Amino acid sequence: MSIKIQVINPNTCIEMTHAIGEATQKVALQETEIIAVSPSHGPKSIEGHFDEAMSAVGILELVQQGKAQEVHGHVIACFGDPALHAAREVASAPVIGIAEAAFHAATLISTKFSIVTTLPRTKIIAEHLLHQYGFAGHCAQIRCIDLPVLALEYDKKTAYQKLLESCREAKAQDGIGSIVLGCGGMAEMAEQVSAVLDIPVIDGVRAAVKLIEALHGMGLKTSKWGDYDYPNQK
Repeated sequence: MSIKIQVINPNTCIEMTHAIGEATQKVALQETEIIAVSPSHGPKSIEGHFDEAMSAVGILELVQQGKAQEVHGHVIACFGDPALHAAREVASAPVIGIAEAAFHAATLISTKFSIVTTLPRTKIIAEHLLHQYGFAGHCAQIRCIDLPVLALEYDKKTAYQKLLESCREAKAQDGIGSIVLGCGGMAEMAEQVSAVLDIPVIDGVRAAVKLIEALHGMGLKTSKWGDYDYPNQK
């Protein structure tokens, strides 16, 4: 039986959406169809609280579209996990944010991990998520390559070199066993960085896809008992 997973890039950069879709298809099961989508309106990139708020309506519209297409799960491919709880109210299939997925994956294969993300301002958002999800004690350090999100797509050579250097420093200095990449736009770089540095490098987009496959295999969907029940009609 085929599995359909909707991977939502919450920004409007089509090139990044395609790259994320290709990266996830490489690790998906043969019977899994990846449907990579992005909203028609909203921020070009997501780099702060304002951008996350502006992206929320587009994310929820896409989740509703995916539900109508009877997908078996939704991935929110932004490391801030924007609109995650609201999306779970709307959806019946599992909805997984890539930060939460990456944190879970990292703690299954190592006792400590570091995060390597984009701009310094996003470090605070990552810190909040670590505390919210209960992983603060597992994270040794949050490092920033100090490049905007769109540089991951439009200046890939520079972005890769900065990412590789930050990951190398994390491995040497942080006392960790794995590295979490703090942006969905880094998905296609994870495998190469991991191979060069010989340390597990976790991309949350691919981790989320594999978790949805596992949940589907167990017959689990988003609970509709309690706060994730469908929104009240008004």
